[in-house]
Amino acid sequence: MSSFQYKRRKSSEVFIGNTPLGGDNPIRIQSMTNTSTMDTEASIAQCIRIVEAGGEYVRLTAQGVGEAENLRYIRDGLRKRGYQTPLVADIHFNPNVAYTAAGIVEKVRINPGNFADPAKKFQKHEYSEEEYRQGIEKIRARFVPFLAICKANHTAIRIGVNHGSLSDRIMSRYGDTPEGMVESCMEFLHICVEENFTHLVVSIKASNTFVMVTTVRLLVRRMDEEGMNFPLHLGVTEAGDGEDGRIKSAVGIGTLLLEGIGDTIRVSLSEDPEAEIPVAKALVDYVSTSLDRMPIDMPMPEPQRLIKRNRDVPIVIADYSRATERDNAQSINPDFLYLGKNKSFPRPENQKIITDYEIFSFEKDEYPLFTARDKAAWQNSEAPLPFLCLNYSEINDDWIEHLIRKPQTVLILSSTTSSIFEQKSFAYRLMREGIKNPVVLQRRYKEKDLELFQIKSAADCGAFFLDNQADGIFLQNETDCISPEDVNACSFGILQATGRRISKTEYIACPSCGRTLFDLQTTLKKVKAATAHLKGLKIGIMGCIVNGPGEMADADYGYVGAGIGRVSLYKGKECVKKNIPEADAVVELLRLIELGDTK
Repeated sequence: MSSFQYKRRKSSEVFIGNTPLGGDNPIRIQSMTNTSTMDTEASIAQCIRIVEAGGEYVRLTAQGVGEAENLRYIRDGLRKRGYQTPLVADIHFNPNVAYTAAGIVEKVRINPGNFADPAKKFQKHEYSEEEYRQGIEKIRARFVPFLAICKANHTAIRIGVNHGSLSDRIMSRYGDTPEGMVESCMEFLHICVEENFTHLVVSIKASNTFVMVTTVRLLVRRMDEEGMNFPLHLGVTEAGDGEDGRIKSAVGIGTLLLEGIGDTIRVSLSEDPEAEIPVAKALVDYVSTSLDRMPIDMPMPEPQRLIKRNRDVPIVIADYSRATERDNAQSINPDFLYLGKNKSFPRPENQKIITDYEIFSFEKDEYPLFTARDKAAWQNSEAPLPFLCLNYSEINDDWIEHLIRKPQTVLILSSTTSSIFEQKSFAYRLMREGIKNPVVLQRRYKEKDLELFQIKSAADCGAFFLDNQADGIFLQNETDCISPEDVNACSFGILQATGRRISKTEYIACPSCGRTLFDLQTTLKKVKAATAHLKGLKIGIMGCIVNGPGEMADADYGYVGAGIGRVSLYKGKECVKKNIPEADAVVELLRLIELGDTK
């Protein structure tokens, strides 16, 4: 597999009802209901909305045996209405529920962190070798009968690891790490291989895009080393809603899809489930266009040989080269405004400006942008901070030599073909040559729809910032349908989603499901309205305790459903206020944040 051309990872084909996954099949799209699984008619209606939006699989939670048995009536109701879409049961904590569901639906998702191991207590405990081995044997004792039921019913399984729910046993040996997540998955995969069960899909998810991408890459390497080619389900958990949820999902999922990894995806938004489908479709459709792009003729680098960039937070350049005015109230202030040849744009005070070199005036806080054709002018420039825009076809040994001599020049990576693979090759060439100049990733689009712009730019740029290969971002959109302020906000959103630059409050919000104990969409809006001013703070809003405390592992505060009309508040992983009435919970959360009250 090469970083510099699109080539989809070859996986085995798994039949899930009448919709096969993996192999040469298209990347499948799915979502999950948030109705009560005991409410048959409401669940059927929501399944239909997901299917009609384009969902190819629909997942439903089953907390207990009763919910699992009711899946039969939901399935039958859908079939009577002419819908043959495969159903997936989502199981946590209780193997008996999985046993029941396996005889009813086409696929069952189990969580290795809680299928056999006890619920997490977040307590440090040392396991002896014998205790650790006994834990694996306990898994085998409960898992092998489940495999037998699935074999008998031709039911597929998803081994679905979540960052927030590694068992204490795994945590004791590996910690809360990508290695631990992969090992948790591999324990179950080894048993499947030993039992000759291959009707299998695998996923490893996290709300942190860096953790998610790093862990899936590690899992793929481990499976390749052991001759496993099971198809992969991709998703960023607790991505949130609106712009943030779309950008965060596109960063994580898009980065892997562009590397050829992934056979099915779910975009987890804190919105109605059917709203996830158009976002997922847009992402998959965009990545599929990479099939037509020419490969870049450069050998695949060894990851350990790459010279990682290690600078301050990345800069943001905002394009105002076609603008006549600026809406300061709606935009996070960029580091530089690019005006190009736009002489009529009013220069804001205390704002750094980049202009094309031929109109560069050496006024305060103005800097020149050179291109390859301006090489002589760039070499003779005495500007304190020159910018140089080059594309892959222009870089050569002569340019490399001059760049080494002028390390203060900011290099803007452009592209002649809009190929992200061309720019990846360019970045690798610079690292291979030991170029220390700051690198800004420039991406140009012609989008009329803001959501598509967010999805495409986040997918394209994600890897550069997750892998620490760029020092700045410069997005441009060559239509008047999207304002410079919206483009600028997207730039900051991508940096926030990759963890490279935090410019606002971050919300780790689950997409809601049948386990959710309050109206998550309304609650998220309330929490956002009350805390949006707390830049740099991470707040988790979780519908229940299944992944709540764990997925909030790097959150500062958490708001977790504890019962009907009841909420528990967390500071880090510690529950500091239990069973608060939902009507008081947002006020109590603010009090906890602002006063540091942990009583």
